[in-house]
Amino acid sequence: MEHHHHIRSKEGHEMLDKVREICQALPEVEEIIDGFGHTTFKVKGKSFIMMSESEEGPGFSFKSDHANQEILLQQSCFFKPPYIGHHGWVATKRGEPLDWNEMRELLKEAYLRAAPKRLVKQLLQ
Repeated sequence: MEHHHHIRSKEGHEMLDKVREICQALPEVEEIIDGFGHTTFKVKGKSFIMMSESEEGPGFSFKSDHANQEILLQQSCFFKPPYIGHHGWVATKRGEPLDWNEMRELLKEAYLRAAPKRLVKQLLQ
C-alpha cells in the first residue's frame, strides 16, 4: 500500500538518516511505518518521533511537554502540529534549516518522555 507521506526525496532520506543516527544511541527503539505512512520511532510501543514528507518537503514531529513546547514555538523552525499538538508535541517547519545539535537533545528528551523508567535509568547512568 502506497502512502503519500512516505519519505521519497533526497532531502527526506538525509533527514531520516540523521534521525536514525540519533535514535541508534537510544535503547530499544523501533522504527515502523504506521498506517498513515509516517516513519515512526517508538520505544516499548510509545511513539516519540513521527516523520513524513509532503509537497513542501520532509519534516517530523516529536514528543515534548507543554512548557517546552511554548519555548520551542518561539523559534521560527517549529510549529504546533494538528491532532497531537495539544498533547505537547512539536513539529519542524518544512524547508527550514535545523540545528542538528539542538535536535539531538530534543529528540533524546522526546525519547525520555516516552521510555519506561527502566530505560530512562539505563540511559542516564
